[in-house]
Amino acid sequence: MARRAGGLRRLAGLLSALAGACAISVAGLRKSYGSTVAVDALDFEVGAGEVFGLLGPNGAGKTTTVEILEGYRRPDAGSARVLGLDPVREGKRLRPQIGVMLQAGGLYPGLRPLELLRLFASYYDDADSPDAMLDTVGLRDTIATPVRRLSGGQAQRLSLACALIGRPRVVFLDEPTAGMDPHARATTWELVRSLRDRGVTVLLTTHAMDEAETLCDRVAIINAGRLAALGSPQDLTRSAAVDEIVFVTDPGLDVDILAKALGLEEGMITETKSGEYVVRAAGTPARIADLACFLRDRDITMAAMQSGRRSLESVFLQITAESNATGATSGTEPVSG
Repeated sequence: MARRAGGLRRLAGLLSALAGACAISVAGLRKSYGSTVAVDALDFEVGAGEVFGLLGPNGAGKTTTVEILEGYRRPDAGSARVLGLDPVREGKRLRPQIGVMLQAGGLYPGLRPLELLRLFASYYDDADSPDAMLDTVGLRDTIATPVRRLSGGQAQRLSLACALIGRPRVVFLDEPTAGMDPHARATTWELVRSLRDRGVTVLLTTHAMDEAETLCDRVAIINAGRLAALGSPQDLTRSAAVDEIVFVTDPGLDVDILAKALGLEEGMITETKSGEYVVRAAGTPARIADLACFLRDRDITMAAMQSGRRSLESVFLQITAESNATGATSGTEPVSG
C-alpha cells in the first residue's frame, strides 16, 4: 500500500509538471523581526518541475522566505503555498512531499552516513534505497566514517542525500555545493538536472552565480526583502547587454596600439585586471575579426571572449546596486514562462 501511495504521488507530480502547474506560490509576503523588515511584499511563483534560484546579498531575506515555505516560520502578512498547501497550517500533509537541505549541518554527528540515510528513510512510506542514495552522492568510501569526521563537502553531499531520500516532489537546497571540490560539484549539478528531468521542483539559494546561470530555469533576485528582478538567466543577461567586448589573453598588451588597430580612440580599451581586457565598443563581426587578426599577427592566444551579453554575476551586482540606490524596484523583468 505504501509503495502504491508513493507511486501515485510521483505520478501526480509528473502530471502537474506536464500541465505547467504552480508548485510554489508567494503573494504579498511580509515578515519582520522587531523593527527590521526581512521580507517586504514579495511575489513570485515556481512552476512544477522547474529549477528556480532565489538570489540576493546577505540579509536580503532569502533565508526567511525559504523558512516560511518550509513551514518553519509564520509570515506576518501575505500567503505562501507549496503544492497548494499552507506550509504552517497544513505542514503535516506537506512535509512528506518535500525535501530540505540545510547549509549548516543538522545531522547526527555520531552516526555513519548509511545509518543516517536508513534513519531518514524510515520516516517515509516510499523512500529511496539508502544504499543507492549513498552511491548517487558519491559517499560509498565514507560508509564507516562518523558524520562528525566528514569534510565540509562530504557533509554537504550527505545533507543533500537526506533531502532526497524520501522521493520529494519539491526540494529546497541551501547553498548545495558549498565546500565541495570540483568533481563533487559537477556530480551535484547533474543530480539537480536529473531531478528536473523527473518533474521534481527545485528551489535553490546560492551565492555562486555560475551555478545559478547553469542550473536555473528562472531566478528571482531579491534585495532588502523585495523583488528586484525576475526572469531566466538568459533574459536577464540579454536585457543588460552592453556595447563592449571582454577578452582574456596575455597580460601587458599595448592597449593604445590595439585601439588604433580596431579604429577606436585611445582610452576605449583597458586592462581591467591582469590579462583581462574590456573594449568599450560594439562587438561587430568586423571588429572581432580585427581583434583576432591583431592577436594572430603577434602570435598571442586568446583564452576567452565575450561580446555584448554580460554574465549573471555582473547583472546581479548592477541590479542590487541600483535597488539599493532606489529603494528596491519591484519586478524589473517580466516573468518568463
